Amino acid sequence: MQVTTKAIVLTSLKYGDTSLIVKAFTNSGGIKSYLLRGVLSSKKGKLKTAYFQPLTQLEIVASHRNKGSLESIKEAKINYPYQTLHSDISKNAMTLFLAEMLANSIYEEEANEALFEFIEVSLQWLDAQSGFSNFHIYFLVRLTRYLGFYPDTNEIESSYFDLLEGEFTNTLSLNPILNGENLTYFKTFLGINFDEIHHIKMNKSNRQELLQSLVLFYELHLQGFRKPKSLAILNEVFN
Repeated sequence: MQVTTKAIVLTSLKYGDTSLIVKAFTNSGGIKSYLLRGVLSSKKGKLKTAYFQPLTQLEIVASHRNKGSLESIKEAKINYPYQTLHSDISKNAMTLFLAEMLANSIYEEEANEALFEFIEVSLQWLDAQSGFSNFHIYFLVRLTRYLGFYPDTNEIESSYFDLLEGEFTNTLSLNPILNGENLTYFKTFLGINFDEIHHIKMNKSNRQELLQSLVLFYELHLQGFRKPKSLAILNEVFN
């Protein structure tokens, strides 16, 4: 079946000498993987290698057989041209990290328009900002709402957040927890919108500790989730 859909590139892997395997989150059909034959050697083809950088927003014409095999893309064009996301060193490091987090978190081969719109609009917001050092933390907190394990905030005034149970509590157990300053920051991120994230003043140590806890939160709640390799690069850039 031929479809025209918006798509956000998650990963792009070289296959052989001239081809790419691209994993993308599509608006019409969720996660899809595509084999782009000869795209690395073609100078005049409709598919440009530059289109398949992480988190690029495309409109594609694709053939979806939906049989679990690699699909094909017939045409592609940039749907939203980023101004800074791939050229700013710090934003590029954040982009690589978030692309890996999304690739490790979303598996469904079915439409989820609300999730697609959240990712799409969030990345466009990031592209336009100059102050963005807390963006990835807020993005990951908000993303849990669409993935089904958003924190239970009924007891948000409690002294701990239990990462395994996904709830605030005053009772310590053997489960990993958030407490102290990082708990305070976490509660703040739960209660704001994008335009307020630059008001949160965190030092690099708090930011890295909270990010590590969020990655663990994902590991505990998503089966098969793998810790992103790009986390170390992100921490180095923001050090």
